Parts: sequence; structure tokens; C-alpha cells
Amino acid sequence: MLDGEEETRSLISKSQERLLKFAQFNKDMKTENHVFQLCTLLCGITSWLSFAQVAQSSEGARMNIVYEIGELFELGIQLFYLLILLGLLGIGTFFVIRQVLVRRELDLSAKELQEQVRSGDATATEYFELGAVMLRRKFYPAAVKYLQQAIEKWDRDDQDLAQVYNALGVSYVRENKLDKGIAQFEKAVKLQPGYVTAWNNLGDAYEKKKDLRSALKAFEEVLLFDPNNKVARPRRDALRDRVKLYKGVPLKSEER
Repeated sequence: MLDGEEETRSLISKSQERLLKFAQFNKDMKTENHVFQLCTLLCGITSWLSFAQVAQSSEGARMNIVYEIGELFELGIQLFYLLILLGLLGIGTFFVIRQVLVRRELDLSAKELQEQVRSGDATATEYFELGAVMLRRKFYPAAVKYLQQAIEKWDRDDQDLAQVYNALGVSYVRENKLDKGIAQFEKAVKLQPGYVTAWNNLGDAYEKKKDLRSALKAFEEVLLFDPNNKVARPRRDALRDRVKLYKGVPLKSEER
């Protein structure tokens, strides 16, 4: 009987030991699982941080490239505007210097011609040249004076005299003396019928006087001698729209 109880106790003791070992094993397994999960989590966090750092570095590099490209583009625009400014300054300087040189040349020519006139030995051509210089210098009363003296002393070809009348007409028109200017242009084209410049000036003077039909006739005359004249053609076309009865108006060349 005692042997049976001892055997039973022995079996119970062994079972308890096995249960304790199994429980300890389960506990160890759970601990290992927790450690494994923790390690996995730490590895994941480390990997994510590394990836984020790499991504941030890449984004920073991209931003630097974009910033550098923007700076280069802005620098290019500034250089472009600077070149334009320098070009404009260069052009302006060129015209200023050119104007100064022309002015100086006109002053020297006027001085020499005036000395010749004061000496009393000036020819009609020199009076004409002095009048033309005064016209270019915009001294219109002086230009009228010397051009009139050139006409009085003229001893050369009448066709050349047409240039003097044309210059005198321009001087009068610049002084807003349109009737006197028109009279001089009429004399110029009478002496030299193919004098296109005088015809253009005549048409311009008539248009300023609001005599549109006479202006139209003058520009039509220009195109008879020079069909492709760049001054007369657009002026003629514009006047045709303003003058209703331009057809059938006799031209001076037809009258002759």
C-alpha cells in the first residue's frame, strides 16, 4: 500500500516538474518574442530614420540645384538688361557726338562763308551755301536773307536756281509763312519740272494750308516722275481718302 502511494507521489512530483519546466519554457519563449519584436522595431525605426535622412539630403540637393539655376537665370536677365542699357547708351552717345561734329562743321562753314560775304567777294553760289547752312542751323531769317541775295546775284543755269528757290521756300514754311513758301516752290518746279523734292515740299505746304486738292495734285506730280517715291505715295493715298473729287483734277504736267 505504501509503495503505491509513493509511486503516485513520484508521478505527481514528476508531472509538476514537467509543468514548471513547460511554464518556464513558455516564459522564455515569450521573452524571446518580445526581444525579437523589440529588435525588429528598433531596426525598422533605424531604417526609417536612415531613409528619411537620405531623402532629406536628396531634397536638399535638389533645392540647392534649383536655387543655383534660379540664381543663374536671374544673373542672365540682369546681364541682358545691362547689355541693352549699354547699347542704348552707346547709340545715344554716337548720335550726340555726331550732332556735335555736324554742328561744329556747320559753325566753321558759316564762319568762313560770312567772312567771304563781308569781304564783298562772295559769289551767288557762296550766298546760296551760306543760306543753306543757316537753314540747317535753324536760323531762318538769316537763311531767307542770304538766299534772296543769292537769287539776286545768280548768274548760272536756271535749273540750278530751282534749288535756291526750294531752300527759300523751306525757310518760309519753317517760319510758318506758307503762302510765301508755296510761291517759292512753284517757281522751283517751273524752272525744273522734274524737281521731285520741290514737288513734295509744295504738296506738304498745301496740306498744311488745308488745301487738300492742291496737295493731292502736287503729290500726283511727284509720282509721274518717280512712281515709287516713298514720300509721295503714302501721302497721295491718304489724301485720296480725304478728297472726294480727286478724279478728273487736271495735273500741271498735263496742262503743260
